[in-house]
Amino acid sequence: MKRLIVIALALFGHFLVPPGAQAAPNRDRHVILISIDGFPAYLWNDPTLQVPNLRRLADAGASAKAMTVSNPSITWINHTTLVTGVEPRKHGVLYNGLLVRPGGGKPPTIEQWAHKDRLVFSPTLYDLAHAAGLTTAESDWVAVTDAETINWSFAELPKLEDPVVREMIAAGKATEEEIGWMQMGPNRKGVAFLDAMWTRAAIHLIETHQPNLLLYHTLNTDYIHHMYGPRSGPGFTALELADRLVGDVLAAVDRAGLKEKTTIVVATDHGFKKVTKFVQPNVVLKEAGLVRALGPTVASCDAYVMAQGGMAFVYVNDPARRDELLPLLREKLSATEGIAKVIDGTEGHSLGMPVPAENPGMGDLILYAADGYAFRKEMHGDKAVLPAENYAGTHGYLNSDPELDGIFIASGAGIKPGVVLDRVRNLDVAPTLAKLMGLAFPEIDGRVLDEILE
Repeated sequence: MKRLIVIALALFGHFLVPPGAQAAPNRDRHVILISIDGFPAYLWNDPTLQVPNLRRLADAGASAKAMTVSNPSITWINHTTLVTGVEPRKHGVLYNGLLVRPGGGKPPTIEQWAHKDRLVFSPTLYDLAHAAGLTTAESDWVAVTDAETINWSFAELPKLEDPVVREMIAAGKATEEEIGWMQMGPNRKGVAFLDAMWTRAAIHLIETHQPNLLLYHTLNTDYIHHMYGPRSGPGFTALELADRLVGDVLAAVDRAGLKEKTTIVVATDHGFKKVTKFVQPNVVLKEAGLVRALGPTVASCDAYVMAQGGMAFVYVNDPARRDELLPLLREKLSATEGIAKVIDGTEGHSLGMPVPAENPGMGDLILYAADGYAFRKEMHGDKAVLPAENYAGTHGYLNSDPELDGIFIASGAGIKPGVVLDRVRNLDVAPTLAKLMGLAFPEIDGRVLDEILE
């Protein structure tokens, strides 16, 4: 309830902006925000990368050589920054889902499909647009489960009873069998198939509903970079496939007669680093007697580590024992191979994240992985460090690492052609799009990129 009140007050404040302080909502503007998951800036800056649709968008509009992402450099965190323009310290998303601390000696868990209002503390671009009477849509965006301010939704896990799904089936644009193949389980199709379905849904939304704001996310590039690593043959192929899907969306905009009214922004959530070894911090805690396990299953624990790829959060289960356990945890984990640094969770603000007193999802300690290492919470065997078999890349490292920089392209209505910036921040995306739509945020950490606007 507290989070709902915060968002409601922020939106109310939006309408208390003095007359003349902002333009009226632009009902004739269409904005499509595309996120190609796990697209590092260093690959965009490789002239041999074959992405002709993205190159044409950049040539006709504006682009950046690098985009700074948020900490931790994980998917849901950064997608939420893209649509709020504030740091995770304020928007509240710290995992790919909602961290739940059950207490009673049980380890934390992730509730991935928690309602949007339980996850996101700050007003979003789609909240503002909807409140201003503009229409909103999404295809495979994240942290948007059951969001009342999205008019048309095609979720990551679409259901047969969803209105957009019913429309697509009735129009012959999808089948019940295809929707079934998108569900979690042994029959789920590969991520390239999922991207194709999410793209098909985005095209349906453009051609059928012509929303003022469409959020569209593809995932296969991230999956392939995890499996085979960035700069791999499969990785280049995945990026080229994503470019083709972007081309399909652009063609739909043309068919719908919206090209002159549409602004296209292409971004990402994070870059990528190569990985050769896994660090299993919970094995260290098990050896210290702080985690008690029956095989791979945790029976009880006094402390537990949740992994975020290149970063990990350490949680003390009993707050009364925090001062007692933190020195021991810091000592044991600092001495572990592959852990470059251990800092206190109270330093979260220096990273753009909350401190534990502000958000229960914040760790009591934060771990940084060394180059070539990644964290995982599972305990496979009794070794704290293992070879990263069948896993070649990840993210979640500090956003100050240039390999975590992402891409940014803006093109179409309202965008100056031929602008190339050295660096933008993902914090700048939401306020820039808001200005194009005649909207304004009540609070923002980013800025409007006026230098790319006509």
